[in-house]
Amino acid sequence: MELIKQFIDIFLHLDKHLGLVIQSYGVWTYGLLFLIIFCETGLVVMPLLPGDSLLFAAGAFAASGSLDLIWLLAALTVAAVVGDTINYAVGHYVGPRVFAQEKIRFLNKKHLERTHEFYEKYGCKTIIIARFVPIVRTFAPFVAGIGAMSYLRFITYNVVGGVLWVAVCILSGFFFGNLGIVKKNFSLAILAIVFISILPGIVEYLRIRSRSRQR
Repeated sequence: MELIKQFIDIFLHLDKHLGLVIQSYGVWTYGLLFLIIFCETGLVVMPLLPGDSLLFAAGAFAASGSLDLIWLLAALTVAAVVGDTINYAVGHYVGPRVFAQEKIRFLNKKHLERTHEFYEKYGCKTIIIARFVPIVRTFAPFVAGIGAMSYLRFITYNVVGGVLWVAVCILSGFFFGNLGIVKKNFSLAILAIVFISILPGIVEYLRIRSRSRQR
């Protein structure tokens, strides 16, 4: 329970905690951010890391001069692309056996099935679209590996999606994170980012539910 409270506190006060990390670790902050983004995208058992909001907060600190914008964009884009690549490889080699099991330790099979539905609707573009949808972005490359998507096609969408996701989130923080109203209400801004991220999933869920009722 205490761990959950700490996670929520870090999540809602990313600006304060990231500021302390920058003060304490300096240039090593880039390595820590790299590791977090890599884990969220590369480790299918860690889908709840705050990727979008963390990138936004990092962009805000880049605008204030605490972090270098170019280094952030370069390092975290590499982290996102490499993470998805590792995730794809794991899905390709062990995924079919995972999907065949009824219960999967450390994994929520519903998340895998939901991501599979994403592929049914959007095809290969899922790799790009999923970057902006929490949880789905962690499972998308894994499911792509299971489905034996060709590596050349995957890496193309992977790079495009990684560049877009990191650039949009960091540059949003860079240009808007230091506005007075955002700085005073940073926790609300983080919650707004999360809501916007999950909104497509909510709309899709309501649409499917409505269609089921009509049937």
